[in-house]
Formats: sequence, C-alpha cells, structure tokens
Amino acid sequence: MILLAIETVASLCAACVHDTAAGAELGREVLDIGKGHAERLIGVIESALGQAGITYNDLDRIGVAVGPGSFTGVRVGVATARGLALALSIPATGVNTLEALAAEARTGFPGRPILAVIDGRRGDIYCAAYAPDGAVLSVPAAVSVADAVSLARRHDAALAGNGADAILAATDDNAPFDTGLRGATADIGVYARLATGREATNEKPKPLYLRGADAKPQSGFALARAGS
Repeated sequence: MILLAIETVASLCAACVHDTAAGAELGREVLDIGKGHAERLIGVIESALGQAGITYNDLDRIGVAVGPGSFTGVRVGVATARGLALALSIPATGVNTLEALAAEARTGFPGRPILAVIDGRRGDIYCAAYAPDGAVLSVPAAVSVADAVSLARRHDAALAGNGADAILAATDDNAPFDTGLRGATADIGVYARLATGREATNEKPKPLYLRGADAKPQSGFALARAGS
C-alpha cells in the first residue's frame, strides 16, 4: 500500500509518501512556514510525490493529522485529505496530534506511559496520556496546567510536546518530569506509520477541536434588511 501523509496542524506544512510493503518512506517535503498552509500544501504534496517517483493515481490511502492544533491549519489539512480521497476514490485516515507525539516520544522512553501535551495558548494544555503499548489512558482534553501536572504524576508519565515547559514551570524542583521532544507536532513519518497501521473505513477524518474557535460572531448584532 502506498500512503500519502499530510500534516498542517502547527507551523509546519509537511507531506510524505510511505510504502507499507517495503516498510520505507519514498519521499517527503517539510516546510516551516508558520501560516499560509492553504497556499503551500498542494506544492508540498507534489514535491513529496515527485521524490517518490509516483503520481496521485498511484496512491492507495491518505493519512492526515486532525489536531488538536491551529484551527486554520487543521481545517486545511483535513479538507485537503478528504478532497483527495474523494477525487481518487481511496480511503482517508485521521491521526490525532497527541497520539503522534506520544508515539514518537515512546522510542526514548520504552516501557513508560507518555503524557502528550500541547500549549493551548490560553493558559490551558491540550493533553492525553498513553500506555507503553499506545493504549489510551486519558482521552484528549483541554485542561489546566495544574490538572496536567496531576495527570503526569498519576501515570508516572514522561512528557512530550511543547506544553511541557508550562508543566515544568509549575512543578517544584523536587518532583521533575522526564521530557522527550518539545515540539507542537510529531515528525510527518510518525503520522504515516500510524495511518498505515489502521484498518481502512468509510468514515471521513474530522478535525479534533478541544475548545471553541477564537473568532466568534458578535452576539446581538445584525444588519438591517434593505428597505426596512
């Protein structure tokens, strides 16, 4: 199976092509662009396909990061994955960011639970805890820093993700936590490997939002109708 994985949940705009039969990555393109994923993603995908020496018609599945992360970035990635899957008549599979962070960090902490933590930028933390075998110990949620500290202690978990800084700052020096990677997302290859390990279904990937959008319509405001 040839899978295309895409990830746009943070500052990166990333894509890679993974061959499950060979157990190998065939091509990748990763740009750190901050914003503007909608304008750059197709070019990034086509660069990864070109490195792999294939076209869209050679793909068997799409894998996509579904968040949590940037609202705009998540929407761009999920919409693109669903559009490509529809156009190519192939399945699309979603992988959440916290799961991918934990999977990447697990290689550095074999046998340890992992608490994946992303800075929610409002004084809260997006987090989820995973057992050494990847089983979910606590579902993805937006929690306070204090609650994230409690979760890490409850599971004796190592930390992975850019939310670790806030947790360490809230912890006294007598109870430090082990920490792995400190980014807002995992390597694109991790998303590809997780997506290839899933059974294909007809269910479309959906964004994983753990809180409402920052921009909301004004309440109690409406434009007057013409002629009224």
